Amino acid sequence: EVQLQASGGGLVQAGGSLRLSCVTSGFPFDDYAIAWFRQAPGKEREEVSCIRESDDYINYADSVKGRFVISSDNAKKMVSLQMNSLKPEDTAVYYCTAEHYYCSGVPNYWGQGTQVTVSS
Repeated sequence: EVQLQASGGGLVQAGGSLRLSCVTSGFPFDDYAIAWFRQAPGKEREEVSCIRESDDYINYADSVKGRFVISSDNAKKMVSLQMNSLKPEDTAVYYCTAEHYYCSGVPNYWGQGTQVTVSS
């Protein structure tokens, strides 16, 4: 059974930090890129960041560049998203996903979301 278990969301004031974690199982971690998406009410779903451990490929949405840092631990099959200098517009449900081989923007697997709320 494929699982992507996200955690670490919460309520934080603007300017604060949160660290999201995604623990995976049930699929070959080395063959997938792991991406974080977010969905805010009334807004389009957005891919925030993606990492492919096999060649250290990383990308970020322009909206989070310089503030968010994605990292991967192959041994633990886990990906983390360090979110700094949070803004109210970062408020959303964040989803951990797996994309086969490449950061394609089209996930093959989705985990449950974790709510991030940034107060002004």
